[in-house]
Amino acid sequence: MSERSALLRRIRVWVVVFVVCLVLSGLTAFPLVHELRWTQSLLAHTPVEDWLPGLSAWIDRVRDGLDHADAEYPFLLYGTDWLAFAHLVIAVAFYGVLRDPVRNVWVVEFGMIACAGIIPLALICGPVRGIPFWWSVIDMSFGVFGVIPLSVVRRKIKTLEAMGAPARVPVTV
Repeated sequence: MSERSALLRRIRVWVVVFVVCLVLSGLTAFPLVHELRWTQSLLAHTPVEDWLPGLSAWIDRVRDGLDHADAEYPFLLYGTDWLAFAHLVIAVAFYGVLRDPVRNVWVVEFGMIACAGIIPLALICGPVRGIPFWWSVIDMSFGVFGVIPLSVVRRKIKTLEAMGAPARVPVTV
């Protein structure tokens, strides 16, 4: 295997891992009511309630809010459906990176900008919506952990570009 092929394969592996995580993150936004019931039940049967009572209280509050919204105002949960859809659409954009990483490096850079945007969003909207700061930190971690593989991918794409890689290479993952 040539150095270029090996580099292209590593790029594709990183992108696939990122896309899988993005899709899984998006899919979890659909069944929020059921996920919160499951999470609350799980926490009740573990020592986490004793170790992190604030977390348990927050999960209880969020579940109560979601149950009420689901029962009285189910259309509010439509917003999380759109959140899930946005994750899936963004994941589709990364297909271009799999096909031609050099030409579509802008998708990776867009993803990095989106990851960076999570931080001010959490810091501004979290307090406005009454979200505990520690939960905003968890939200911000998605941006921090998301930018890591994207930075690796971008660096590898720039290396591939410097090698004078062909514009289009068949996808074989």
